Amino acid sequence: MSTIAVSERIEEVSPRTKARMAGGFYLATILTGVFTQQFISHLVVSGDAAATAANILSHESVFRLGFAVYLVELACQITMTALMYDLLKPVSRSSSLLAAIFGLNGCAVKILSRLFFFAPLLVLSGAHYLSVLSAEQLHALALLSFRVDYHAEAIAMVFFGFYALLKGYLVFRSTFLPRILGLLSAVGGLGWLTYLYEPLASRMAGYIVSFAIVAAFSTALWLLVFGVNEQRWREQAKAAGQ
Repeated sequence: MSTIAVSERIEEVSPRTKARMAGGFYLATILTGVFTQQFISHLVVSGDAAATAANILSHESVFRLGFAVYLVELACQITMTALMYDLLKPVSRSSSLLAAIFGLNGCAVKILSRLFFFAPLLVLSGAHYLSVLSAEQLHALALLSFRVDYHAEAIAMVFFGFYALLKGYLVFRSTFLPRILGLLSAVGGLGWLTYLYEPLASRMAGYIVSFAIVAAFSTALWLLVFGVNEQRWREQAKAAGQ
């Protein structure tokens, strides 16, 4: 099937169906993200490289599962971002495109961060070429990889903050989605933007993450259950000349 044919088939999908697909992928993104974050928190022992290394080696299969779930999360997030771009185009094509660019850039940085998440398995693999390093050095490198993963993810959060802020603006201006969802998204985006100064974000992390999860769940569940008001979506798309 040609690319043009695929594009035409996608265009034939109703706005409500697209919204429910976006909600499904959004919900999957949240659930897989929460699962992996909880998983990591049980493996990494802050300031104790030896204990962290021992946890990784004793739970290697689970660690690999966590990495696989991370990849599923990213695939869902990329798909959700593309669907939301298409869904919000009637409000402002340029703003929706800019939001999608921020979201996809955040995903790209997150993909890079996951390489550092996987690195400890390579560092602790016991490969012959690693014999030049002591056990303490290898443990330190493994813990360092987790720290780099964290800081790279913090950079991704800034991009997601801009994405959520723009998405909130578009939802608020739309006529086919509740404005409260736009407000929740915008406030959640402002929370992620605190990662511009990571020490502040670390102190407020509990509040930021809790509110962001509530905002994301609200949007995902609304899209999944109710979709959008198709008549108003088509009216706004027609008014925008789309």
